[in-house]
Amino acid sequence: MTTEADRFLAEMLPRQRTAEEAIHNGDPGPRLGLWSRDDPVTVFGAAMNGVGWSEVEPLFKTVATWFSDSQAYEFEVIAAGASGDLAYTVGYERNRVRVHGVPTEYTLRVTHVYRREGGRWSIVHRHGDRPPDGAAWAPAPTDERSGNRTGTTRTR
Repeated sequence: MTTEADRFLAEMLPRQRTAEEAIHNGDPGPRLGLWSRDDPVTVFGAAMNGVGWSEVEPLFKTVATWFSDSQAYEFEVIAAGASGDLAYTVGYERNRVRVHGVPTEYTLRVTHVYRREGGRWSIVHRHGDRPPDGAAWAPAPTDERSGNRTGTTRTR
């Protein structure tokens, strides 16, 4: 049986993965295309914040200039839900990429809030930060019986 959250994830995650891979290769266009133009929209980023589309759009264009040569982007969903026209994801983004030309590997904890507009999901909020010291590459939880990771959605 497919849940509302499953349908949301099946629709949104492939689009979001494509957009994140693009911005980490210097192209903000696909990410901009995922975001609502209707306020309120907010970003509480690991390095920059923005409130309202007039701040969010240039923020993403600036962020895209920092990145190139993404080698391994992954979004591990820890929790997700959807109800009516609102949805959310919580997880880890991991990337091996050049930041200002320097090869870098990092993990961010990320939360996204989505709103369905005109029958299509758009992002309206992103919060990203680094995990606390000592948790730079947080593993997915494992099922003790099988040793398999649980609660994960790998997008790459």
